[in-house]
This record gives sequence, structure tokens and C-alpha cells, in this order.
Amino acid sequence: MTPEIMKLVEQMLKGENVSLSRVISLVENESSQVPQIMKRISPHLGRAHCIGITGPPGVGKSTLVDKLTGLMRKQGLEVGIIAVDPSSPFTGGAVLGDRIRMQQHYLDKGVFIRSMATRGSMGGLPQTAGSVVKLLDAAGKDIILVETVGVGQSEIDIMETTDTVLVILCPESGDAIQTMKAGLFEIADIFVVNKADNPGADNFVRDIQAMLQLREPNWWDIPVMATQAINDVGTQELHKQIQLHYQALCKEGRLLQRRQLQRKQDFIKTLERKLTSRLLKLIEQDGQLSRYIEKVEKGELDPYSAVDEVLKSANLLTDWFGQ
Repeated sequence: MTPEIMKLVEQMLKGENVSLSRVISLVENESSQVPQIMKRISPHLGRAHCIGITGPPGVGKSTLVDKLTGLMRKQGLEVGIIAVDPSSPFTGGAVLGDRIRMQQHYLDKGVFIRSMATRGSMGGLPQTAGSVVKLLDAAGKDIILVETVGVGQSEIDIMETTDTVLVILCPESGDAIQTMKAGLFEIADIFVVNKADNPGADNFVRDIQAMLQLREPNWWDIPVMATQAINDVGTQELHKQIQLHYQALCKEGRLLQRRQLQRKQDFIKTLERKLTSRLLKLIEQDGQLSRYIEKVEKGELDPYSAVDEVLKSANLLTDWFGQ
């Protein structure tokens, strides 16, 4: 690690937000210094409660994050917010459409807000989101709120990154069966029906509760909370449920288990990303691999047989990944 980056990391560990922002940028841009940065902060991890907020677009996720942040700040807690937005088709950066709802917290030194672009990720979170969570944890944030882009179909990443997952829905977002089909049903620790003053909200709450009754008994009874975030109704009760879930995680030893699984998934995904990147470079450079691709393209060899031949060629693999 260069002396300049070492200094940045040390300042970040002391809670300096400007340094934190610059280190996050290094991680987002996948700097060659990232492995050393993550090694340096490793002893400082595991103190923050990380909360994921997900659900379809337009259900009020940003407004709920704003209200929850206010409640947490009243308790004197340091809050970090990762707000994931769609990528700009022009710059590749985050489209900051929803951050206006959190503007009251921008001048609060106890709140750190970072917008991140999805950068083509289909799991609701960019690939580097887990690393940014670690940076916020190491920087001394007590609570980390991660708001997904709200793709509504593929949100498993949030479960593999956070301790408590809130699934936000509203009466207009579709019926309860559609909710289950979207894959959100399996990842929720707490269901939140926002905009609960809208017609059909009570029935929607009952439908979700009825579906939860069909699940096998578990260590945690998933609550269904009704809120009106825009009017700050039900947010205190929701905050209490978040605290109860975290207490239950700690008491049951589930927090340790969840974080062990997260570290395993982090390792596997990082390995996949590195191997994929190296393989793509090799495709451009290696003539033998290019010939396999050419045969597949011409239909002379099917993809499965081509892959088998490559994997059986131990010398070939050694040559590739030994480079």
C-alpha cells in the first residue's frame, strides 16, 4: 500500500468522512490497492448493525430510510447509508434521483451518505457494495443502511450483505402472490407495507400474514408492519422491530452464523470475479483458447464438449492461470 493511501485508510479508521469517501472511490474503481486496504481494516470489522432495505421501485424506500435515520440519530448513533441507484447510460455513475429525500441529513456529521451505481449488476446491489459496507463498519458507523435499486426480481444479494432485511411493499405493488413469486418473500426478516393509508392496505397486510402462517415455524416470527413514511406514521414501531430482530440474532447466535456465511459468499464471489476477469483477458491473448471459441462459433464443437476439453487439459489451465 502506498504511503498516501495508508494515510487515507488511517484517517478513515479515525472516522474522517472525507477520507472514507476517497477510500470508497478506490474500492468502487477496483484499484490494485484494494486487497491491502481490506486486509488493513479487517481487525475493525463486525461492530455495525447492517440493515438492508429492498422492494419494488416507488414504494417509498428512500423516505423510510430518511425517517429511520432520524430516529437512529436521536439515539446518538452514527449512521452510514449506501443508496444504490440505476447507472447513468452516459457516464455509468449513479442517477441520484432519490437522494433529494435525504437532504436534511447531508449537513449532519453523524450521517454519511454514499450513492452507488448498479454498474450492470442484476442482484439489486453493485459488486463492490459488500466492500463498501466493510469500509463504513471500519470507519465506526453504528448502523449501516443499504437501500437497493429496487429491481424487484433478483434481490438475494441484500441477504448476503446485511444482518436484517426489510422488504418494503405498498398496496399498489401487486398482490401477495406476486410478492412471493418475485422472490422477495424468502429474504424478508421484516415486511413493511408502506403507504398504508391507501385503499386495500389492510387486506394486503392480512394476505402477507396469512402466507407467513404457511411457513414452517422458525426462530424468528416475521412481523408485518404498516407505515406511512411520508407522514412519519409507524416508523417508530418499525425501528423497534429492527432492534428486536438484531437482539434475537445476537441472543440465538444467528448473527455469527449469518456473518460466517457472508464471508464465505464474499470469498466465492471475489474469486469468481477475479477468475472471470483473468479469463476474459486470456480469451483476447491466447491462441489455443481462441481456437476453441472459433470451433464453438462455427458449430464444429458444442460448448459443453469444449469446456470439458479445456478442463481436462491440466497443462493448459496451469499455463493460463500461472500467468
